[in-house]
Amino acid sequence: MQQSPRVGREGDVLAVISQSGPTVSFFDAASDRFIGAVEVPAEPHELCFDPTRRLLWCTTAYHSGYYHANSGRRTELTVIDPDTRRVVEVVDLAPEHGPHGLALDASRGRLYVSVEGSAERSGGVVVIDTGSRRPIGRIDTGAPGPHWFAIDPAGTTGYAANKEAPFVSVVDLERGALTAKVEVPGSEGLAVAGDGRYVFVASPYAGSFAAGDDDRRPAAGIRVIDARTASVVDFLPTGNIVLPVHLTSTGKLLAGELRTEPDPGSALGGHAPGRLTVFSADTRERLGQVEVGRFPLTVTSSPDGRLAYVACVVSSTVDVIDLESLRSLARLPVAKRAEPGAHGLAYIPRPA
Repeated sequence: MQQSPRVGREGDVLAVISQSGPTVSFFDAASDRFIGAVEVPAEPHELCFDPTRRLLWCTTAYHSGYYHANSGRRTELTVIDPDTRRVVEVVDLAPEHGPHGLALDASRGRLYVSVEGSAERSGGVVVIDTGSRRPIGRIDTGAPGPHWFAIDPAGTTGYAANKEAPFVSVVDLERGALTAKVEVPGSEGLAVAGDGRYVFVASPYAGSFAAGDDDRRPAAGIRVIDARTASVVDFLPTGNIVLPVHLTSTGKLLAGELRTEPDPGSALGGHAPGRLTVFSADTRERLGQVEVGRFPLTVTSSPDGRLAYVACVVSSTVDVIDLESLRSLARLPVAKRAEPGAHGLAYIPRPA
């Protein structure tokens, strides 16, 4: 008889951002019980856990609002101790602004943070030393608004999704240089395969579905980039536009699909329940899908790859999904003051 996917998670914690909280909430990963929250500067977006130093990094991108609909860009990263649930430090990246995507190279002690551009220079990636918690470099990405960022397992190459810019930026992390632009019709979330050979990119940009002729819109799905040639070599179609993409430790590719319906009362537009669609990263076969909350925006998984967590910003919930049976185990409510709600996620194993 197969063990429950909850067994062995005692002491593990799930951290969840509420953009309008503005808070990071903590849930017991074994029982889904809410165990506390910490207030952070508005408006938090993404989380990244550093297991070496047991610190949680949080980006604060805007004073209010979201990409292309905000009251100004912020410049801070918040460093949190997840065990005591307190803020350790607020790191100011000024003059850099609009920090959003986070990628960690724990072996080298480097944290990569995507930042938006200005009239003077393009967007880029700020390199943080995780020991001193200070910037030590910047890499241009050749696009105004790099958003999500991912690195290969070797820690030598990074990939920036650029929303409406028609390419994914490829950067050499050792030389600190932009090396290629892979043509795609705009991009959202992305993930790098465990062997570094392929990059899976949600495309096109979600804003391209807001207006225009349906017949001229690019097909929604996931573009597969060959890292060796820096070119798109495959396409995984989906029924709806995809924002978050995540790869589990067991090689499952998770995609959060947005579904719409009329809702004049929502600042973020009308959204029906979303879908989590699951592919095999190796065979690229569609394995199935399951309904989740409204507007899935962030996806992560447990270290053993058995559970998926889907943060949905409009319903302000996190769906806990058993990836073996593809069924929902729980839906966690995340407190919000207004739209937007639940966003960034991090799974935090118990201290050794």
